[in-house]
Amino acid sequence: MGLLSLEHMRQAELMDDPGLPEAEHLHALDALATINAMSRTAAQIAAAAAAVIPGDEPGPVQVVDLACGGGDVTLTCGRRLAGSLGGREIVMTGVDFSRRGLDRAAARIAAARTAVAGMPLRFTFMARDIVASGCLPCDVAISSLFLHHLDDEPAVRVLRSMAENCRMGFVVSDLIRSQLGLALALLGTSVLSRSRVARVDGPLSVRAARTPEEYRRLLDAAGLATATIRRTWPERVLITWRREAA
Repeated sequence: MGLLSLEHMRQAELMDDPGLPEAEHLHALDALATINAMSRTAAQIAAAAAAVIPGDEPGPVQVVDLACGGGDVTLTCGRRLAGSLGGREIVMTGVDFSRRGLDRAAARIAAARTAVAGMPLRFTFMARDIVASGCLPCDVAISSLFLHHLDDEPAVRVLRSMAENCRMGFVVSDLIRSQLGLALALLGTSVLSRSRVARVDGPLSVRAARTPEEYRRLLDAAGLATATIRRTWPERVLITWRREAA
């Protein structure tokens, strides 16, 4: 193992515990939203998603956000896409297994109603077990910080399901497992949040994540050899797959 590499370790995170008190869960979701904002996660995903959407095609764009959590990425991606696609309507559907997360996401959208008023943008949310049921049919699927929760076999199934159900393509953002990534997680969760859950789960997430080479093997196993992987700050990957024209 190289000097800067980090041993892979996946263990249950506090936020995945159904017995976690609601107040702590919601606090952690808000902490994650702050970290995502500082990392410009939604901006990176939205720019990549816009690039897979044909510019000469009219009509609304159906976007599904898999494992949307508290909806911060869903909201920001929707706003950015609505502002960059020449007035085309964006229909964002956030999907998550957690009812608490979906309730927080719906509340976040309601709180932002003034900011999105007049934009060609609609939001819906749905409870769904993505691993068991797969991706909803859509034009574009996005996902952030989800794959590192999954072992290789279910991760491959999710990636394959996204490709099968996306008419245009998908974008995935996730962590890179590295010493730098671990250091950034420790620093970020300490400085940007007072959430106990975020401070525990942040480093666990990095240890459970993959290297770019391991993400490449996942994509190849899913039959997605044309997908691209780009390293982004802070120690993340941005995976983009575009459906080839028939």
